Amino acid sequence: MALAGRNILARAKNGTGKTASFVIPCLERCDPRKPVIQSLILVPTRELALQTSAVVRELGRHLGVQCMVSTGGTKLREDIMRLYQTVHILVGTPGRIFDLANKNVAKLANCDMIVMDEADKLLSPELHQVMEKLIGKCSPERQLLLFSATFPAEIASFTKQHVPNPYKINLMQELTLHGVTQYYAYMKESQKVLCLNKLFAKLNIQQSIIFCNSVERVELLARRITDDGYSCFFIHAKMPQADRNRVFHEFRKGVVRHLVCTDLITRGIDIDTVNVVINFDFPKTAETYLHRIGRSGRFGHMGLAINLICEDDQTRLFQIERDLGAAIRPIPRKIDPKLYCI
Repeated sequence: MALAGRNILARAKNGTGKTASFVIPCLERCDPRKPVIQSLILVPTRELALQTSAVVRELGRHLGVQCMVSTGGTKLREDIMRLYQTVHILVGTPGRIFDLANKNVAKLANCDMIVMDEADKLLSPELHQVMEKLIGKCSPERQLLLFSATFPAEIASFTKQHVPNPYKINLMQELTLHGVTQYYAYMKESQKVLCLNKLFAKLNIQQSIIFCNSVERVELLARRITDDGYSCFFIHAKMPQADRNRVFHEFRKGVVRHLVCTDLITRGIDIDTVNVVINFDFPKTAETYLHRIGRSGRFGHMGLAINLICEDDQTRLFQIERDLGAAIRPIPRKIDPKLYCI
């Protein structure tokens, strides 16, 4: 349907291959003989932009298609210089791409294919206006492809206005991930670090991602885990970009076993050695919960999600169970390794 030029609204579980399903049509429809930007792939974070551009380059290695990635947190001058050369597919975050388009450096008039990955995040209130202006700078005959695991009601007005007659694909039999077993452990706040240590000792963790709800708690917890003798890094949006890149690269290489973070990397980051996700702080919404636990159990692998629950979290736990139709069970004394180990 993408190759036929149809607008698309697609929903699918995390880890099922959404990236390839839009990168391949972008590459197929690109004419490398034309030295203009023909496809625009928009994503919400720098990490996801880098990962997506790597997929574009890998799949398009022999096609002569030039791909560029552009995000905030990097030198604008370098992006401007790169755009003086040929770029066929531009991957990036909305703010930086809009800045370049506004300066008439990123010329989008011939761009007739726009992909919005993690569309629910791209159409959040803080990005909604930027997205509309950016799309307005592209070809009037543009084709829009929206991909996400969740499509909140808030984006209905955008799709009605900008995505006429879309072909709808919904592969979500249910919102939760079949490969991820979900447990909760009920405790006092003061018991969380002790519980974490017990989980590290008892579980067969290849790599784990541990989520906190604030930057301060991320840094404090990472230091505590390191002091207790475990290999651990942390990452959050307030870190310098060079440090974020280093941490993400080292974690992907398997240099450390545990990564403590905010919701910065809940979306689209594929590290198939992550088999355990721990919500040290319970998330506030069902969407955030879904994207967090989706960091494990990717590409058909099994995964484990463990939620550390305090009294104040109980209502949200019940609500997220109801919203997602999920069964988040009390943690047993012994967890079968077959549930989350390859």
